[in-house]
Amino acid sequence: MNRRKTHTWICRDRLLRLGERTRVMGILNVTPDSFSDGGNFSDPSAAVDRALEMVAQGADIIDIGGESTRPGAMPISAAEEIGRTVSVIEKIRAQTPVLISIDTMKAEVALRALEAGADIINDVSAFAADEGMVGVAEQTQAGVILMHKKGSSQTMQDYPNYGNVVPEVGNYLKTRVEFAVAHGVARDRIVVDPGIGFGKTVEHNLELLRGLPELATYGSPVLVGASRKNFIGQILGRDNPAERGAGSLGVAAWAAMQGVHILRVHDVIDTCDACRLVDTLLAGEHSCS
Repeated sequence: MNRRKTHTWICRDRLLRLGERTRVMGILNVTPDSFSDGGNFSDPSAAVDRALEMVAQGADIIDIGGESTRPGAMPISAAEEIGRTVSVIEKIRAQTPVLISIDTMKAEVALRALEAGADIINDVSAFAADEGMVGVAEQTQAGVILMHKKGSSQTMQDYPNYGNVVPEVGNYLKTRVEFAVAHGVARDRIVVDPGIGFGKTVEHNLELLRGLPELATYGSPVLVGASRKNFIGQILGRDNPAERGAGSLGVAAWAAMQGVHILRVHDVIDTCDACRLVDTLLAGEHSCS
């Protein structure tokens, strides 16, 4: 039986019902150096084609990132990030009404993306990297995703340490939600992400995945982004991220069964199929709709 709490996520003038089925966010990295698909969609035409393909495969949201946040990645300027993302967002928006998320820690980039047609700010720093980001979220009434990470991309995998990772991550996210609300961002615009792979060991990631029901008790809808990440490769002995598809589907199915609202993934069509089966099992009835 599906005990996942339902929410209405408000993203500017758009509403997305969460909880009735697992929602899928397709990853579109327009970067040369992302860990899995870096360089594949640096060309704007290829990026737009990939976005439309993911929409046709069932993606509810397209998440566009212009700066890699993989371990060891070097930061880039706002101007470079804008140059990579804004024209792609404009072209996608001209061809589909799908919800579009901008994956950025920079207020200037977020604002330009929202002006180009994006609906959601996905900030892996949870509004901590740029003091202007919460103001952009409040002014534009964008949907927001607040993620937990420990340290910068250059340092986050240098001996990450927690006393008890699940409540520590949950309490941090609760604090960042309260910060956003205090600065004018409505609760029904906020989704949280425990930040799988961001300043966590393999065991930390597994503990967070096992603790997803506990994280849901903190009140906000939960997104998980574990697709093709290194902990899957370490467990399965798959050094090449492209060979972690089956493992990623295993994690996606587990997360859906634990009540996660949104999955951020590379392999949209397979994840949609897996989630449809899990959701059908959880509903306790067969549905062909």
